[in-house]
Amino acid sequence: MKRWLMDILCCPVCKGEIELSVTEEDGEEIMEGSLRCPACSVDYPIHEGIPNLLPPEPEGE
Repeated sequence: MKRWLMDILCCPVCKGEIELSVTEEDGEEIMEGSLRCPACSVDYPIHEGIPNLLPPEPEGE
């Protein structure tokens, strides 16, 4: 994931701002880490440079 994507990404649940936490970087590419929405306390993983921004499944499904 490119760092500049943070300028356009938002939480898919509440449309709020998300925070980036990086655990591995390769040049300008974020390879591992997570995106977190502080408003709704949802974490979205970044694995092998791909952010998973699918909203969490409702409980009970």
